[in-house]
Amino acid sequence: MNASTALLTDRYELTMVDAALKAGTANRDSVFELFARRLSGARKYGVVAGMGRLLEAIQDFRFTETELSWLREENVVGAETLDWLADYRFRGNLWGYPEGEVFFPGSPILIVEGTFAEAVLLETLALSILNADSAVATAASRMVTSSKGKPLAEMGSRRTGEIQAVAAARAAYIAGFGATSNLEAGRRYGIPTMGTAAHSFTLLHDSEREAFQAQIDAHGAGTTLLIDTYDIEEGVRTAVEVAGTGLGAVRIDSGDLPVVVAEVRAQLDELGATQTKITVTNDLDEFTVAALASSPVDSFGVGTSVVVGSGTPTMGMVYKLVARRGDDGDWVSVAKKSADKASVGGRKSVKRRFGKNGRADAELIFLGDGPAGVEEGAELGESAREVLVPLATDGVIDERYLGRAGVALARERHAASIRELPAKAMSLTRGDPVLPTQYR
Repeated sequence: MNASTALLTDRYELTMVDAALKAGTANRDSVFELFARRLSGARKYGVVAGMGRLLEAIQDFRFTETELSWLREENVVGAETLDWLADYRFRGNLWGYPEGEVFFPGSPILIVEGTFAEAVLLETLALSILNADSAVATAASRMVTSSKGKPLAEMGSRRTGEIQAVAAARAAYIAGFGATSNLEAGRRYGIPTMGTAAHSFTLLHDSEREAFQAQIDAHGAGTTLLIDTYDIEEGVRTAVEVAGTGLGAVRIDSGDLPVVVAEVRAQLDELGATQTKITVTNDLDEFTVAALASSPVDSFGVGTSVVVGSGTPTMGMVYKLVARRGDDGDWVSVAKKSADKASVGGRKSVKRRFGKNGRADAELIFLGDGPAGVEEGAELGESAREVLVPLATDGVIDERYLGRAGVALARERHAASIRELPAKAMSLTRGDPVLPTQYR
């Protein structure tokens, strides 16, 4: 077992369990849903990311003596609850949108079925992982569609926390980025890594020429040389003189990029380095990527914008109780009615409907018997597919969604789900979700 994740939560999760155990309601069968009421940033769609990380964290959600001793010392809960926590294992069922899938307002991204006590404890953990990772993946997906097929690399580790940096690299890769600068993300998830030199390497040497020569001596002429430490035009000339016309690539990290890129491309061609690639960095986001996609840029490196969700650092997801067993054993739908924060009660299943053009046209949420409650049939009148998949059964996690294999599967799922969307989903303008959510 890895380090316990049990205290990566809010205090009130445990105090609710404490009170429910005393009231005799802790063991009521319950259904919680994690969803977003709206798409933050007025995006056209959201992207689920972090589900594999969450499943791994749930496996490690255990209260060892270390956690129990601290809770006892801080008088967070009573002795009865401490005894209950010592035996805690999530033994319920999890359903959800597979990682990489797109989602919309009201989409039940995660459905947690279990007793109230065992399910409510997962609220903060689930929200903290899925909100942050999905925000990164949503921003990254918009950048990928804006790049018109040109590769992107994630390089934002220095602009977020060290743990979230690894998670962000993972989420960006799921959404279609091709590489990361973060070595831990590469080791843990098999993501290709990239990176050569910063401006400090050039400044270390007595001249730009010496810096370029040192880099080429170490890494060969196929490396990427950073040409804007001093004068870009002189940098290009020196780079080709040192590396020859077989220079792999040059990187530009400053200036009026559309103008500079065109000038650098012309200069490289004039010097005979017609196969040398151009990569750009310099605080890119989906809008600058879109503006440069038709220019002679060959690849993009994105840092700050992608790891902070490009202005939308969280997806606004919430975790709500939607059904519980009554004293008679029947399911009772429950829902919050607060103004602007209302939820839709009941156990749910989801299908995505497709129009005659083969593109998705609606997200259908069925109120009834839960994720497996909609039978295949002609009642929809159009083609549709199931969206929810089982993630854990009786507490046993489906290991297909974990580790490197889970990341690869999520990357494939995202590419497929994006292909299903209508073309207007790729617009960067603020607006309504590209698919309506319909309850049935």
